[in-house]
Amino acid sequence: MSLEFLLTSLVVVLLPGTGVIYTLAIGLSRGVTASIAAAFGCTLGIVPAAIASIIGLAAVLHTSALAFQVVKYLGVAYLFYMAWKILKDDGVMEMSEDNDKAGFARIAVTGTLLNVLNPKLSLFFLAFLPQFVSADEANATASLIWLALVFMVMTFAVFVLYGAFASYARDYVIQRPTVMLWIKRSFAGTFGFLGVKLALSN
Repeated sequence: MSLEFLLTSLVVVLLPGTGVIYTLAIGLSRGVTASIAAAFGCTLGIVPAAIASIIGLAAVLHTSALAFQVVKYLGVAYLFYMAWKILKDDGVMEMSEDNDKAGFARIAVTGTLLNVLNPKLSLFFLAFLPQFVSADEANATASLIWLALVFMVMTFAVFVLYGAFASYARDYVIQRPTVMLWIKRSFAGTFGFLGVKLALSN
């Protein structure tokens, strides 16, 4: 594993995307423990994309317009659904201490679906991982699996930090309902924008 891979992966993980936005929203509304569940779910959602890229299934999305469009619009619909839930009073960003296991499981499942329903993630791994495996590698599959695991560990660690940072702002937000309202609208708008962006992708 090269330093170039670690640095490139870190940059990719740090960039604000769907998973980062979701983890920040959960950390802000439900606290640091719930944000860890969100980070875990988003990281778990990487597994299908990593497996697909390793065994070549991502190539199907790349070559089949129909397959890509089906997965893409499922992802678009889910992003719009998330935007709608955030705007609802009982949506994703309801201020609460959701400390039951069922609540954490729901948060993790939502985070997982956000990544599973993003076909661009599979294409990213298809293009990204092979760049860091030597052409004369004796066991390329094992190397790809190792790189994918390292990327997932980095994703989880960075997302936990994002969630912890957001959770520390809770006290300030709880005391200011107007601030929370605008934050909810901002997150909902961001999910809506990501949905539009995904819908327009080829």
